[in-house]
Amino acid sequence: MIAFVLALALAAQEPSAEVLQRIAPVQAAIDAEVARQAALPPPRNDAERLDRMGAMDQVGRRALIAVDLNDLPEAERQAANDVLWAPVSAMDNRLTAKLLKMVPPKGWFLKSVYGEQGSGAAFLIIQHSDLELWRRFVPILEPLVALGEVDGSEYGLMYDRLAINEDRPQRYGTQMACIGGRWAIDYANLEDPENADARREAMGFMQTLAEYEMNFAAYPACTPRP
Repeated sequence: MIAFVLALALAAQEPSAEVLQRIAPVQAAIDAEVARQAALPPPRNDAERLDRMGAMDQVGRRALIAVDLNDLPEAERQAANDVLWAPVSAMDNRLTAKLLKMVPPKGWFLKSVYGEQGSGAAFLIIQHSDLELWRRFVPILEPLVALGEVDGSEYGLMYDRLAINEDRPQRYGTQMACIGGRWAIDYANLEDPENADARREAMGFMQTLAEYEMNFAAYPACTPRP
């Protein structure tokens, strides 16, 4: 079943039947996960609730990666891309609102309390939120890395996303750019590139910049935003 938000987007953009068929797996994946979780017993605690929210955050994105719209005319491609992302963005908004009501008094979901998976799910949801929340949580996450309560790689990812959105160089090279039609690291927008791999290692990243970039080699071609 096509979600209400997607139906509105489709009505506004009126994509072709071919485009609708291509993007349908994203909404279908979200709907399937919603149905799966609805059949489960209620979560026993916030840690289990976070695990389920993390699964919901990821399911649409996994389906979205496989969708290639780059053979469409430019005007249709941008409209189709907006429709493609609509159900994922709607779910992000729902998850963010729910998570903000759960933030504990200490300011974050500590691994020692919520587990590695629960804490990681909270990170993903905030990572997919907005500038205001990145500004709120990056300073909270930083000291928790030294205490082992937050993964350094999670802090690095959120730090970089905040930096890029504030028009500053990123520090760990985690945010990819569309360069020449492929996803790549923009070294011109990377702080002290010669020492970036050392910074990544210190934060617990398991791959060098070159290895990380290779993860995106099989992705569909990208189109730079105007």
